[in-house]
Amino acid sequence: MNLDTLNPAQREAVEKTEGPVLILAGAGSGKTRVLTTRIGHLIEDKGVQPANILAITFTNKAANEMRERVEETLESDASDMWISTFHSCCVRILRKDINRIGYNRSFVIYDSADQVTLVKDCLKELNLNDKVFEPKMIISTISGAKDKLYDPKQFKAMHMNDNRMSKIADVYALYQDRLKRNSALDFDDLIFKTVELLKSDKEVLDYYRNRFKYIMVDEYQDTSKAQYELIKILAREHQNICVVGDDDQSIYGWRGADIRNILEFEKDYDDVHVVKLEQNYRSTQIILDAANTVISNNIERKRKRLWSEKKDGELIKIQVAQDEIEESDFVADMIAKISREQNRSYKDFAVLYRANAQSRSVEDALNRSQIPYNIYGGTKFYERKEIKDLIAYLRVIQNPQDDISIKRIINVPRRGIGLRTIEKIEDRANLKQESIYSVLIDIETNSDISTKARNSISEFVDNVIGTLRTMREVYPVSKLIEKVIESIDYYGYIDELYKGNKEEAEERKDNVKEFISVAMEFEQISEEKDLETFLTGVALTSESSEEEEIDKVSLMTIHTSKGLEFPVVFIVGMEDGLFPIARAVRSMNDSEIEEERRLCYVGITRAKEILYLTLTQKRTLYGKTNPSIASRFMEELPKECIERLNSAEKELSYSKASYNVLDKYKQKYMNTINKTAVAKQVNATIKDKEKETNIDDIKPGARVHHPKFGVGTVVGMMGTDVTIAFEQQGIKKINKEYTTLDVL
Repeated sequence: MNLDTLNPAQREAVEKTEGPVLILAGAGSGKTRVLTTRIGHLIEDKGVQPANILAITFTNKAANEMRERVEETLESDASDMWISTFHSCCVRILRKDINRIGYNRSFVIYDSADQVTLVKDCLKELNLNDKVFEPKMIISTISGAKDKLYDPKQFKAMHMNDNRMSKIADVYALYQDRLKRNSALDFDDLIFKTVELLKSDKEVLDYYRNRFKYIMVDEYQDTSKAQYELIKILAREHQNICVVGDDDQSIYGWRGADIRNILEFEKDYDDVHVVKLEQNYRSTQIILDAANTVISNNIERKRKRLWSEKKDGELIKIQVAQDEIEESDFVADMIAKISREQNRSYKDFAVLYRANAQSRSVEDALNRSQIPYNIYGGTKFYERKEIKDLIAYLRVIQNPQDDISIKRIINVPRRGIGLRTIEKIEDRANLKQESIYSVLIDIETNSDISTKARNSISEFVDNVIGTLRTMREVYPVSKLIEKVIESIDYYGYIDELYKGNKEEAEERKDNVKEFISVAMEFEQISEEKDLETFLTGVALTSESSEEEEIDKVSLMTIHTSKGLEFPVVFIVGMEDGLFPIARAVRSMNDSEIEEERRLCYVGITRAKEILYLTLTQKRTLYGKTNPSIASRFMEELPKECIERLNSAEKELSYSKASYNVLDKYKQKYMNTINKTAVAKQVNATIKDKEKETNIDDIKPGARVHHPKFGVGTVVGMMGTDVTIAFEQQGIKKINKEYTTLDVL
């Protein structure tokens, strides 16, 4: 394996193969190259068998890219090596051995819509109001519990004194029972149940520990408690664990990622070898200097500094607009200008924002300028109704015990089986502790159901599902899908699907054809070509947010942009309360501001050549218009790296929140005293600093203290009225002649 093309740090990371290794890979530092070369080095130079290597990453796209690169590098066959996502890895383990913990190995995987349906069923059975116990909130709570490896009994015990949470624990318990009865798992279960299996069955654990002698994990900063525990269990025997990540890009705390996993890696393993990849191959040094300086304000991080050989580059441009309309028009105008003058494609541009709602004004401006754009996060292919219908049919063909899929398709297309009939069938199934399909098979004995409905159900069970299930063993998946379409079209499915808008109808028709193409592609590339494997692949792929590359400007949240890069980037809405988000500004928890700052770091490092930061003097968002304060992250930018495009015409006050008394005090004492003590000390500090205030000192940008509302920044003045943005109380209008305001 030729390692001469690697830089010294990359080579060190590749050659250190034994024992625990932590690779701190800064943005754009070539970590994928390091991982793939490391795998090749293990196999070609160290003689490690491919079957003894497990490489884990977070997305299907990243896993496929890694596999392709490894296959291009190696001369030998590496088909026995596992390169996959966490979920794909766990599916393979569970398909083989989940029966050891009482589950059916032919389980189906429920998506988010299936989960909502199942939770609603559980709420109904427990006589809980779904307006009070909102299903998506419950799913999020259950997901959080599974991420922390709490089963229903443990979760119930934790919340015995909280009536509401105790009832949610009851829903969790019933939800898990229904999943098991349906031979189904949700996505969180894939890891949750794998950890349970490995902890409860020594024979299975020993098999995988002996197999995976070398383990590599990408994006380790994004791992949850469950993922962390899974890797720790598997790596305990050989300790040849290599994790790659960047704590400065840990931005998913809100969905379970725990930055402590990477920060405390050296506490979990002995004699950890640490390598820092700091050379960036993406951005100019000016962009990197800005990113380095901003992120250096975080306390909870591993110290590193990105550098690039691209020493030349444009200064970061800052534009202050009157409002979001002017801001968006500026973005559209600059895209048109740069595209024309520099002969750039539209796909070279990205507009990033902190909140989805910000996209509306940008879309309006791009539409006015006739600039094509694509919003990441639209309706995904596998979430379209016609595709979900076909998948549900295939899932029932594979596993008739899947109640959620049965309920979706039993009257699609319409067969005269109404909601009341379905409720009666479901009640009977619950009473008998059986699946809905079992009740349907025996429908002739159920006198509660009308003769017409019984006939329709028998037709559905015998002539549709029964016939299709016999075809499963005969036809390849693509042909089976065609047979499903033929079968349900007999009942008018196609006509029903194509009603309404002609353009939408044609799109639905094309989607159905594309689904057959998906199956044909699966048959060409998959080693296992059965229906169960196809459905597993569809379930895992449906979670991906990958987008096709088209010549359009990309609009997305900064979270969505992680892992992407663009020659020209606009970050709009650089204002306190928007970025950082308001809840982080209000929070007494330093970690929330630090995560927002990491998000800013991610946004800045998406830019390869040109970066624009825009903000407004006032913004209308969520139906309210408020004056704006520049983001504290703007003030943290190094002055030598920025260029104010309209500083003479428009000025804006900056938030000093990063440097005020409260923040300094919290940083010094955050691990030793509680919030009440912090507040008391801040008040005492402010009193110590009290002095007779000169009213003339109160002007836009001044930091002031109000006896009731606390510390804030003056953002506007009219006569004796002062508009102040308070850190804890929002924006207030105060008369400075009748209220004591202390200038800080």
